Amino acid sequence: MSNPAPATTTAPARTATKRTVLMCKPTHYTVSYRINPWMHPEEPTDTAKAVAQWQTLVDTYERLGFDIHFIDPIEGLPDMVYAANGGFVLDGVAYGAKFQYPERQPEGPAYMDWFREHGLRVAEPVETNEGEGDFLLVGDVILAGTGFRSDSTSHEEIARVYGREVVTLKLVNPAFYHLDTAIAVLDPEPVDGVANIAYLESAFDEASLAELRRRFPDAIIATEEDAAILGLNSYSDGHNVVIAARATTFAEQLRQRGYNPIGVDLSELLLGGGGVKCCTLDLHPVETA
Repeated sequence: MSNPAPATTTAPARTATKRTVLMCKPTHYTVSYRINPWMHPEEPTDTAKAVAQWQTLVDTYERLGFDIHFIDPIEGLPDMVYAANGGFVLDGVAYGAKFQYPERQPEGPAYMDWFREHGLRVAEPVETNEGEGDFLLVGDVILAGTGFRSDSTSHEEIARVYGREVVTLKLVNPAFYHLDTAIAVLDPEPVDGVANIAYLESAFDEASLAELRRRFPDAIIATEEDAAILGLNSYSDGHNVVIAARATTFAEQLRQRGYNPIGVDLSELLLGGGGVKCCTLDLHPVETA
């Protein structure tokens, strides 16, 4: 089920905001283990193709005027390209990631080292969490996922770190094991006090759905088909929304709401269970006068 805006409604004007992001080149990308339903290590992957597709995403961000930072990839950490999982940054503080699976656990310290080296205060995690994979800032509220990767106790921990309202949402479909695979933040800065999202209904339990419907009555409801290619794993500057190229219904829903969808092909990185947002950690820089 989808809920595009009625044809008679004039879409509001959307304003792009400058974004600052952290990315990691997939120099060592491969699928050599299986920690999510997308990964099939018995099937070949093409590292050169992954690098080329990732570079297209970088080029797209550069054309949009983003400020892009890069962390050096580390041999033996093929999933480090999914930078969003490396932590959560807000108000000049980086809340580090503590990965559930041993294969990814060394990524947490690597990203925390980068944060320190670039002047951020690091809050080292006690509880298991996978960064922006399960924490999404919407307005002044942090939406927090649990069910497969991040423990719900990390929601209490991040609330203490930032002093923000944290809303727990439970994921129930293993294919959508991180929150950023089931929710897209469309307005990084609120418009007339409202920041909107898109989401997949079947990814959440009933209590979480009720909360999403209450908070975001005008949200875009994604199709199962678009979500199945990680179409919701997208990144928006408030006007331009970079999405999976094959998520054509989602693209049309965005156009009807006044956004400008930009499709990119990250099919090789999808084999590891990641898309546009997975490759993009929002640094939310502190504004200076």
